[in-house]
Amino acid sequence: MIPILGVTGYSGSGKTTLLEKIVPKLTALGLRVAVIKHSHHNASVDKEGKDSWRMKEAGASQVIMACDSRWALMTETPREPVSLHYLAAQFDQNLTDLVLVEGFKQEPIPKILLHRRDMTKPLPECDENVLAIATDYPLNTEKVRLNINEISQIAAFIFDYYQRQK
Repeated sequence: MIPILGVTGYSGSGKTTLLEKIVPKLTALGLRVAVIKHSHHNASVDKEGKDSWRMKEAGASQVIMACDSRWALMTETPREPVSLHYLAAQFDQNLTDLVLVEGFKQEPIPKILLHRRDMTKPLPECDENVLAIATDYPLNTEKVRLNINEISQIAAFIFDYYQRQK
């Protein structure tokens, strides 16, 4: 199974921005990184009226849209989305070394918790799955403390995590 590492935190903690900066650093280290992002919105990569949307509307349970440089598989789920591990298993093991997960904070996976000083909510309780806490303020913790603004430090932590999973 491909190693998984979560990046969690409240809305506004910078999860997407951090991942956007971390992925190129990990790629430069030779890792092939995939990302699963949780959204509370009814996300759609289809556009109304386009051929792939029309196939979904016609009743197709899955549609692959392909062009010369990429392809996307869209799957309709009649109920709550399937498990995170099922989603991660959809990645091609020949193209992926590590899966980074944004959100899914309740999932029992290893994770880095993000928190910022100016957030109105306090730092959440850490469970045994939290490997590190990334903040923009000093923190006395038994967990590894990362500086949320030191992208290279966080990338090195993630790369080390990956190395230990092999």
